[in-house]
Amino acid sequence: MLNSAKHTFFIVTDDAKAFLKKVVKSIPLIEAAGGLVKNKKGEYLFIYRNDKWDLPKGKLEKGETVRMGAVREVEEECGIEIDKSGAKICKTYHAYVIKGQVVIKKSHWYKMKYKGKAKLVPQLEEGITEARWFDKKHTAEILHNTFPSIVEVMIVSHLITDSQEQPLG
Repeated sequence: MLNSAKHTFFIVTDDAKAFLKKVVKSIPLIEAAGGLVKNKKGEYLFIYRNDKWDLPKGKLEKGETVRMGAVREVEEECGIEIDKSGAKICKTYHAYVIKGQVVIKKSHWYKMKYKGKAKLVPQLEEGITEARWFDKKHTAEILHNTFPSIVEVMIVSHLITDSQEQPLG
């Protein structure tokens, strides 16, 4: 993985849980949380970070619950105040290289609601250059330039269907 850090690849296994348990024992695990935020118009909040569309999320701070961390990260990264944190959507895992070491990030995802009208303010110091609301019918731009884990959140939350998924580029 260190030799191919800029490439996406998939591991196919018969027992994903057993494989993941084995991998996690040898690689640091970072706990993170975020949300799929829906506004009163039925639009969904996405951020643009590191040249990809993403959902707001981040590392948990010491002493906070997963749900608290998810809400805090969304609020910090987008400059809004969440009205309601709802049901857990899913957990995703992805590996990446930081400071020459492979790590696994386990992200917990929640449905969230926002009822306000505040202007979105992307957290520039986190590399977020845009925060934008997307109508459910206009997610193609996201699907063409996002991460597989974000597509998974979109499918599990029924924002898109499996048949809508496009090859990622």
